[in-house]
Amino acid sequence: MISPCLLNVALHGLEEAAGVCYETSGPRAGETRPGSPVLIRYADDVAVLCYSQQQAGQVKARLAEWLAPRGLAFNEDKTRIVLLSEGFSFLGFNVRRYGPKLLIKPDKAAVRRLRERLASEMRALRGSNAAAVVAVLSPIIRGWAAYYRGVVSSKVFHSLDTYVWRLTFKWARWQHRNKPRSWIVSRYFGAFNRFRNDRWVFGDRGGGTYLVKLSWTGITRHIMVKGAASPDDPALASYWAERRKKVKPPPDAYTLRLLTRQDARCPLCGEHLLTADQPPQSPEQWERWWQRVTRKAIAASYLVHHGRPGPGGGDPTRLVHASCHRSHRARTGRQDPAQQHCTPSRLA
Repeated sequence: MISPCLLNVALHGLEEAAGVCYETSGPRAGETRPGSPVLIRYADDVAVLCYSQQQAGQVKARLAEWLAPRGLAFNEDKTRIVLLSEGFSFLGFNVRRYGPKLLIKPDKAAVRRLRERLASEMRALRGSNAAAVVAVLSPIIRGWAAYYRGVVSSKVFHSLDTYVWRLTFKWARWQHRNKPRSWIVSRYFGAFNRFRNDRWVFGDRGGGTYLVKLSWTGITRHIMVKGAASPDDPALASYWAERRKKVKPPPDAYTLRLLTRQDARCPLCGEHLLTADQPPQSPEQWERWWQRVTRKAIAASYLVHHGRPGPGGGDPTRLVHASCHRSHRARTGRQDPAQQHCTPSRLA
């Protein structure tokens, strides 16, 4: 964990060395000036966008000169100067210009790794039940979709949904070799998500859990950081706090509306229902985040739809911590009639 931190300290000032210039006033304040290169850095991974091949060579030479006194140098095996029309891969993304448009998509190698992992997990799950399949695959799918929801991913999401459906159907056929297809479909597939008109959702009819689809995650464009703003600058604490408030985990649309209406707080205790003060920065980190939510959901049912008196004609459904709900029931000594038909929020 210390390596990225040390690199961020050692490489501070890399933008200035590359010649990146920002507008300091006017309506374009914080944006790069015309003709200025744009540098993107994540720890020791750097991508510089230039206007010409000549400018790219000059920037590389300046950066090599700036790195030398610090005992650092480019890894020439991984450093290339390419045209945007050819594209390049960076942190699991593919950046490429298609005609007049610059599109950022999930890298093909990242998609291939996900397919291989899903297939491996499904082979290991042979002999398990549907609930185990949902518990293992859901964090992987949610984590991957959350990481790539900020780029052009819709087409990739739909193709991966088809691939996951084939894996689950093949798993079900292996589980019940002597059963006809119609029996398998009726047992493992159906409209488990009542907020979507999709009867080909894989799930466990006994427990009601189901496997989420990547295409259910909406595309949310990333908002660029203003100028050279640093999370470590005390003067910009409020700016970064506002940015982090806007980074929400990707639940279903109905739950998201409830969270927005409640300001993401439990109406019984007033605490946050979901916290993402420091958004995960990779598919694996998103996966671990969802796994923590899942474990908490198994231990405490995490969130439940809680019926409480609401505005006239409005939806009385609220989201509360399950522990708060149990305490509320213990205090009142009976179950709220509105809760008799409540369903999990499906966040996990």
